[in-house]
Amino acid sequence: MWRVGMSEEIGKALQSAMDRVNQAVARRSKALPALPPRLVAVSKTKPPEMVIEAYKQGQRNFGENYVNELVDKASNTEILQSCPEIEWHFIGHLQKNNVNKLLGVPHLFMVETVDSAKLADKVNSSWQRLRAASSQRLRIMLQINTSGEQSKHGLPPEETVNTVKHIVSQCTALHFSGLMTIGRSGFDLSQAQNPDFQMLLSQRKKVCDNLNLPMEDVELSMGMSNDFEHAIEVGATNVRVGSLIFGNRDYPNSAANTPSPSPEKRSKVLTEEVWSATL
Repeated sequence: MWRVGMSEEIGKALQSAMDRVNQAVARRSKALPALPPRLVAVSKTKPPEMVIEAYKQGQRNFGENYVNELVDKASNTEILQSCPEIEWHFIGHLQKNNVNKLLGVPHLFMVETVDSAKLADKVNSSWQRLRAASSQRLRIMLQINTSGEQSKHGLPPEETVNTVKHIVSQCTALHFSGLMTIGRSGFDLSQAQNPDFQMLLSQRKKVCDNLNLPMEDVELSMGMSNDFEHAIEVGATNVRVGSLIFGNRDYPNSAANTPSPSPEKRSKVLTEEVWSATL
């Protein structure tokens, strides 16, 4: 709920997040590609007024986890009028039956969660059909399940190179922008570097070596509110931060409005709720 004083709060939170991004960049190894990280403000469950206020404060990239919520916000009249340069990222699990709805979103900048060659084919054919009058390719990232958890979506790491080859050679309406991971939650960074981030780094190297791509051309989307600074230090070019900017999320009607998942899906649902809370 929007309240008096929230404008100042969002401005301060955004500035604090950007300061931490810049400080993390300063600590980053000079051997890494010199790409300034992109801060994606995750606005899930937050009202349009908060998106507009963040936009007024200079934020341009926003992320949403659910197709229906992204469609509603991106089509909101006030957002369309007040945020002409907004860039939307889809960062949630994408089912094939929602592809057409997602690709109709105004100002869709990137789909970060393509997790199979079949889904890439579906997104490619739908983009060609829906945006036939435009020659602009859709930016996509390939989501990798770096932790190996069955409760997580994403491609197995060993399939990364072949899937990228397929996208680059067969999906002519798509622009392969990089790799994305969620990773396990709650990793103790005082013990070691995050192994999921290291896995994504190694997969980028394999992709670049096999496809003869410059490192600078393959982005890494990793890091959320609890670990984005470490992610940047080791090479992230895209971080997804929500609660630090917009505050904790509220799900007032989730139990009443969400059908009970089947037993085989319950683990993934619970894991995604934990992940969403850390964005």
